[in-house]
Amino acid sequence: MSNESLPPAAQARLGQARRSGTWTSGLTVDEFAGLRSVGFEPVGQVMGSTVHNLGRFYRVSVNCGYVPALLGGFGATVTSSAPKAFGGFRDYIDTLYRARRTAMNRMAAECAALGGDGVVAVDLTIAPFQGAAHHLEFQAIGTAVRAAGPVRPGRVFLSHVSGQEFAKLIETGWVPVDLAIGASVGIRHDDWRTNRTAGRFAPAQEVGGWTELMAVTRRDARKRLRTDAKRTGADGVVVSDIDLRVEERPCTVADHQHDHVVETTILGTAIAEFRTPHRPVRPLTIMRL
Repeated sequence: MSNESLPPAAQARLGQARRSGTWTSGLTVDEFAGLRSVGFEPVGQVMGSTVHNLGRFYRVSVNCGYVPALLGGFGATVTSSAPKAFGGFRDYIDTLYRARRTAMNRMAAECAALGGDGVVAVDLTIAPFQGAAHHLEFQAIGTAVRAAGPVRPGRVFLSHVSGQEFAKLIETGWVPVDLAIGASVGIRHDDWRTNRTAGRFAPAQEVGGWTELMAVTRRDARKRLRTDAKRTGADGVVVSDIDLRVEERPCTVADHQHDHVVETTILGTAIAEFRTPHRPVRPLTIMRL
């Protein structure tokens, strides 16, 4: 994304930063010292944002895996990765990916406009847009940095890692490539099996249907994280955050009944080894930094 394609407010803010000759950042003193120790310096705080309408998602009838039966129907977990004919959450997840990527691309464009090589300590947030039902604001904010030497990366890198963590990566021969996201929504109808084992008078025991819902949705999110990371050609991912939300909602298929919905998001930084010639992408390792 070019500087000209940035929103007017962002262009004005960048112009003011360049004219002032000073930089701002969200770094702590320790983070600043860590960056300088490996030959990088901050060039300015950058951000990108977008507001998206998710109205259709809130209105759409969603297949919850419910299958009617003579003696009581039964359910199965359906995730957002299912074909459109079977999963009503795919458009929702695709919108989340598109909105996050738009915000991150605008942040990367601001970094490039300031002469930066990449962004560290990126914070991705999603919040309701005040006064507009079913609208969400997606925001990405971080500190643009630049290497002191003559070697420039091929494109702007994005990472969630702090200044100290960035220094550790560089010192051990690794470099951030891009932010990687894995997100999935799973839904399961509360059938007679879950109601029987999760009821008020049920004995202490596992609720197998809900265990399946959680496990299947998490597995789908991790699969999407790997897919998102592989597009960068990275060797692995260091995970920063795993978010999980569970809610109950009225079933749109069976009247007066309910479904449980799980939404999970995994955020990390795709990294690549730079001290050896680049190798073909092998199965990605997902780990915490």
